[in-house]
Amino acid sequence: MKPTIALVGRPNVGKSTLFNRLTKTRDALVADQPGLTRDRHYGHGRVGEKPYFVVDTGGFEPVVDEGIMFEMARQTLQAVDEADAIVFIVDGRVGITPQDKIIAQRLRQNDRPVWVAVNKVEGMQRAVVTADFYELGLGDPVAISASHGEGVRDLINEILDGFEVPVDEPEADHPKFAVVGRPNVGKSTLVNAVLGEERVIAFDQPGTTRDSVYIDFERNGSPYTIIDTAGVRKRGKVTEMIEKFSVIKTMQAIEDANVAVLVLDAMQEVSDQDARVASFVMETGRALVVAVNKWEAANAEQRDRIKREIDRKLSFLDFAKFHYISALGGQGVGELFKSIDQAYTAAMIKIPTPKLTNALQLMIERQQPPLAGKVRPKMRYAHQGGSNPPVVIVHGNALDHVPDSYWRYLERSFMKVFKLQGTPLRVQFKRSANPYDDKTKKPGPKPKPRSKF
Repeated sequence: MKPTIALVGRPNVGKSTLFNRLTKTRDALVADQPGLTRDRHYGHGRVGEKPYFVVDTGGFEPVVDEGIMFEMARQTLQAVDEADAIVFIVDGRVGITPQDKIIAQRLRQNDRPVWVAVNKVEGMQRAVVTADFYELGLGDPVAISASHGEGVRDLINEILDGFEVPVDEPEADHPKFAVVGRPNVGKSTLVNAVLGEERVIAFDQPGTTRDSVYIDFERNGSPYTIIDTAGVRKRGKVTEMIEKFSVIKTMQAIEDANVAVLVLDAMQEVSDQDARVASFVMETGRALVVAVNKWEAANAEQRDRIKREIDRKLSFLDFAKFHYISALGGQGVGELFKSIDQAYTAAMIKIPTPKLTNALQLMIERQQPPLAGKVRPKMRYAHQGGSNPPVVIVHGNALDHVPDSYWRYLERSFMKVFKLQGTPLRVQFKRSANPYDDKTKKPGPKPKPRSKF
């Protein structure tokens, strides 16, 4: 299982900047204004072969007892509880503050390992700037610059040294699918309909499922594993400590599955949170099937509305099958299973290299990659680099000049040629080595001229 690293500290010490550095994204808002981050923000990171979750938190003001800063402090404490390691970020230019001492005291009461990261030290003597922070009593402070990247890799390597590299388990020989979505859309009811019995609690109260539940079963003689997950609320509405913990459990369940079944409520609008869950499924590369539940209870106007909202807000899920079902009555569940099987088969497909290369050449004949100045990327052959999702690796020259539009063209074309329904496909480029690129490489001996005789 991936370790979870929580970033905590006072407002405006650089937590979001470090989050963006670790995740190689710009997902967290960054500005010279205290308190900009209010909710917890989850992301993925990787150093070498070691992946991890990272959690950005709002500024921690431990002395307040009401208002938004109090709620931010509660969320930070919850992030500490669910983390495997904590990075306590302090400002090297400001020095140690009374708030830093109070936060350190709170962190010492927790059994999680803590690293003190002294940020904003660019251009400063590290030994001098970190000396004062030994007073926090949390071990040796580490000097970093989140904005410039100085010391960040060494810090994360040190943290991850205490965790084993997640072992890739053998691929299951049967589909494992996670039922995900907002609370109270009927996920547990759908699980019970699939199983044909009351295996999980289901009643009209949002947030009933607190943890992910794995259930093995058979259907028509074929084995499956279904994962009932806790509902993923909008972050601003996640208040109970035990419910906040369920968010990361849901993320882990999606990664552990082969297929995600996203459940929507036909009686409600498609929310931004629905789109976020779908985006997370795509980021992890999992196959996807969408089930619009409570279809029997929706009137004609509601049905038209949700179909329009799906076209508008979930248009990026064009690879997924949509089903309009009634989990309570069992209508449409059988067809849903057909799509789960189809998505699983597509996600785990093995495609021979000759077939991939032939398909690639046909795509190039149909539409060549555009020129980049005087250079046109040349694609030679392709082979499969992985499954769940399928990964196609294309070899050639000048592939760093391939535009995103052509990248997407290749992905869509591969999916169409091999009839991959329900799973995303990823294309990666691998540029052939050019011995003349290395200017420092000494030239080898000149070849001897061939004899005329």
